[in-house]
Amino acid sequence: MRTPLARLPIRLRLAVSVAAVVFVILLAFAVAVGRINGHRLRSDFNAEVASNASKLDRVRFGLIGCPSNCTITPPIAELVPNVGAVIRVLKLDGTVLAPGPASKAPNLGSPLGLAAANEQTAATDFNGYRVVTFVVNLGDSGEQGYLQYAQPLSSVNSEIAGLQLILFLGALIGTALAFGAGSLVARRAIAPIAELTVAAGEIERTRDPSRTLPEPVADDEVAELSRTLSGMLASLTEARNQTEATLERQRDFVADASHELRTPLTSVLANLELLVDSLRGSDREAAESALRSTQRMRRLVGDLLLLARADAGHAPAREPFDLADIVIEAAGELEPLSRDHDLELDVRPTQVVGNRDDLQRVATNLIENALRHTPPGTRVTASTRNLPDGAAELVVADDGPGIAPEARIKLFDRFVRGAGDSGRSFGLGLAIVAAVAHAHGGNVTVDESPHGGARFTVRLLPAEEQSPVEQVPATA
Repeated sequence: MRTPLARLPIRLRLAVSVAAVVFVILLAFAVAVGRINGHRLRSDFNAEVASNASKLDRVRFGLIGCPSNCTITPPIAELVPNVGAVIRVLKLDGTVLAPGPASKAPNLGSPLGLAAANEQTAATDFNGYRVVTFVVNLGDSGEQGYLQYAQPLSSVNSEIAGLQLILFLGALIGTALAFGAGSLVARRAIAPIAELTVAAGEIERTRDPSRTLPEPVADDEVAELSRTLSGMLASLTEARNQTEATLERQRDFVADASHELRTPLTSVLANLELLVDSLRGSDREAAESALRSTQRMRRLVGDLLLLARADAGHAPAREPFDLADIVIEAAGELEPLSRDHDLELDVRPTQVVGNRDDLQRVATNLIENALRHTPPGTRVTASTRNLPDGAAELVVADDGPGIAPEARIKLFDRFVRGAGDSGRSFGLGLAIVAAVAHAHGGNVTVDESPHGGARFTVRLLPAEEQSPVEQVPATA
């Protein structure tokens, strides 16, 4: 389970960690210093109280008007050496003789038993005061009593509290400074990593692994990471170059082989057509079967040549023409296949600039695909129009069962056959449609038609907006 600290950026995590460690250290130091100095202040206060009390111990007290109305000489008010201090004179039985200097002296505790325990002096904290009690002689008769001298603890307590507050504020200030210093150090420490991140993002954007990564000046772990990533990119570049070279050789081979096969296949087709006309019976059926296989092979060779040419970025020479004409021609070629369907054309004059044969292949493949993959009685509609932005649009829709959304992902991949194909196609029809549309700076999309079937939309950009491609002459 990830902690909240783990969700923070590294720079903040480092700064927070440093600040936390410094806070713990400063807090422990503040507690130790507070305890030591608090103990020293309290000891000094106790020593001060004891010293003041010892001065009173040397005063000889006299009693006047006893036993009914006793007064002490000298007056208590003259003996108080500290503002807020309290002096009490008591008999051994606990009777208070002089509660001065306040009219109502605070309770300082009972001193009874001090003389009986043979102790002359006792000191204790009571009722917020530091109280020193000792035995004194009262008057000339030698009678003994108690003298209590007390100073309020509030003064030393406030001094100790002020010291503790200063130490705590010092710990907080030190923690804040440590956080700022940690942030600065962390920022400078991860600056090389930030540079590597920017460079990696640029490589991702351009898809160019040949770019070099910045190498930090210091020979540290970040520099080692930079060198490792640079080596990885170099290996990827080499692997990509090898792969591209292999693919280029494969494309060249497919294109060359397809081109070279067209001439002998044309010759074979011509001979088989002549042979079919001259044979009868079972021999004629065998020749017709061979003719159909050869025609199918020729279509496959043509498809492979077109895809290889598209992969290489080549396109036959382009010319202006009406897209509606090739849709009408494609529908005428597919008339035998469309007898069980309702094929409707809604074509308008649609001027495009492109390769006529390739775009006719697009129209033929889309209409044939709709006819093959829909049940008899299905309506198939082909339409063309020019869009307001100057682009041309070819739409082929049907009211058949449609295409499931999950099947549309790989619909335009090569050698992908739809349901109900029965092996009658090579699975290259829609791949050719996508390749030709892309070569003309356009695209092809598939969605649901208004009647619930499939709808293929080919959008072709105007000639001036199409990406430049290498023009090659069409070959027979």
